[in-house]
Amino acid sequence: MFKNHVKYFTWLLTIVFVFYGQLSYSQTFQLKGRVLDSGSKEFLNGVSVTLKGTAFGEVTKGGGNFEIERVLEDKYTLSLTLPGYNKYEQVVRLNGDLDLGDIFLVKFGAEGTGAALQKTIRANNITNLFNDRPNMIGGNMVYGIPPEAKKVEGNNYLDTKWNTASLLLYRDQQLLEGFRVRYNIVSNMFELMEPENNMVSVMPGLRIQNFVWVDSTYKVPRYFVNGMDFKEEGAPISGFFEVLVDGELPLMRRTKAVFKESNYNEALMVGERNDKIIKRNTYYYLEDKDIIELPSRRKKIFAIFEDQAEEMEAYTNENSIDLKDPSGLFQLFTHYNAQFPGFRPIISQLLDETN
Repeated sequence: MFKNHVKYFTWLLTIVFVFYGQLSYSQTFQLKGRVLDSGSKEFLNGVSVTLKGTAFGEVTKGGGNFEIERVLEDKYTLSLTLPGYNKYEQVVRLNGDLDLGDIFLVKFGAEGTGAALQKTIRANNITNLFNDRPNMIGGNMVYGIPPEAKKVEGNNYLDTKWNTASLLLYRDQQLLEGFRVRYNIVSNMFELMEPENNMVSVMPGLRIQNFVWVDSTYKVPRYFVNGMDFKEEGAPISGFFEVLVDGELPLMRRTKAVFKESNYNEALMVGERNDKIIKRNTYYYLEDKDIIELPSRRKKIFAIFEDQAEEMEAYTNENSIDLKDPSGLFQLFTHYNAQFPGFRPIISQLLDETN
């Protein structure tokens, strides 16, 4: 009996030492960075920095810096929270010491386009974020979209390609970054592809307050806000609007997908053989929380600018601007908003692709 106990004890010690040896030789790494205010660029102390689902965490101090030591190799979700700021999350894969550099937190209600766009991703703030994280520009694009059904031409996506995006959620003002995204106009659903693999999840548009993505063709950021924050003829709107010109009187665009049924005549062999999904753009301007479709007549467009109507008409005539062309509207609204202090264009030219 004693020999059996000795044998068992020896076996147990062997297992313990082997396990301890494996732990001793497991590689661990350091994760560090610095947290700043996106507007003022001042460092932020007291930010809670955690790796979600683990015991790893720290609070920024000494110039907004944090260092998390002895972290095992794996993929983690880094989460940063500070009262008064949007929550920040980023997926990181740790296979060596990693310095994330400067990370910017955006204040709730950062100033920008009028009261209607308060507590959203502001154009200026997001521009700063992109400038300071150039790795997002051009992101990873995934092609090879599954073909549409043979009887239907077109698709319901705002853009069939996957664009690297930042999304601000209504709940807790959480900011998601690093995902590649496609948006289905008809279903008002987002498809999100994880940064490190090709796994795709779906999120309803009603959960997302606004988003900005880097256009995979033109390599420029584009800004979208949820229509639920606005009213059209007194009622909230489903779907998203693209902010084309920010400022005192914003210019916005909404893309709709329209199903056009085939009109093919078998007997005469004339007409369109296939059904089609056609995407059409409608342009709006924003007054407080009311989003109003732009009129088609020139005089009514100029009337929008009230006491500067004559000046805007003169500018249009002098520069031979065609207001039936969306690029002409973009030019006119850019000129008007540029007269107010603090104006910064968010795009240099109008992107008018619906693919």
